[in-house]
Amino acid sequence: MPDIIRRHDNGNRPILHHDARMASVHFNLVRLGPGEVFETRLPEHEAILAVLSGTVDITVDGEAFAAVGRRADIWSGPADSVYAPVGSAIRIVARDKPAEVAIGGGVTTERHPAFRIPPEEVVMVEVGSPETHSRRRIFHILGQNGQGRAGRLLVSELYADDGSWNGYPPHKHDTDVPGQDGPRETAHDELYHFRYDPPSGFGAQLIYEDSGEPQAWLTRDGDTFTVDRGYHPTVTSPGHRAYIFTVMAGKTERGLVQYFDPAHADLMDRIPGIQAMREKFR
Repeated sequence: MPDIIRRHDNGNRPILHHDARMASVHFNLVRLGPGEVFETRLPEHEAILAVLSGTVDITVDGEAFAAVGRRADIWSGPADSVYAPVGSAIRIVARDKPAEVAIGGGVTTERHPAFRIPPEEVVMVEVGSPETHSRRRIFHILGQNGQGRAGRLLVSELYADDGSWNGYPPHKHDTDVPGQDGPRETAHDELYHFRYDPPSGFGAQLIYEDSGEPQAWLTRDGDTFTVDRGYHPTVTSPGHRAYIFTVMAGKTERGLVQYFDPAHADLMDRIPGIQAMREKFR
């Protein structure tokens, strides 16, 4: 079955998510008080430093990016972020208020210059509808804007309506499958970090394969899951909207091609925006 690691933390110190079973993906949630400093170096991972709340000054290998972060919280508009290349020295300093920064990384051997991704450059695609209980908006922090500027890393923020399904129709991306007109499926490891509004919200992470027993987990505010295989839809409880910080690392290429469960082929035309979503991940 899939390798899934559950993390739940309500503290105020940096949390590190990096496990040998999911070595291709790195995640660190850094919470800083005013004036506090966090320093790190990722010898194998390129990374996006996405400011979830507050404002910070970021330095990458001596290159300064001042006043990164324009939102009070994750519900207040697109992220302001910085791309840090593999092996770079990273320094984050909170300004005059508390700040929270998500570090999402993927293994790569390529090295590219650091750059900033302001909110204006974040691309949004809307998928689903209220009628199909599947409406979500995906904000691509590092998507097609990373072509030629990053290795195999993809990072996005997903916002789902209350009571909605995400990753739906069910899909997977655990095998490289070539096709005449391009890949039919690509192998990408994935990490989800969940938040809910209000924080008392919850949901479920489902995992199933073509054979074997399906599995399900309760997802709560602050949980982090990693998925390396299988179909993996999620659902949010009614009365709570969901946020998912998503990190994906391609095993052989950057562009993502999902394989949708053929048992639900009829949903591909019934749920709006599926094709637009697929194009934005390539």
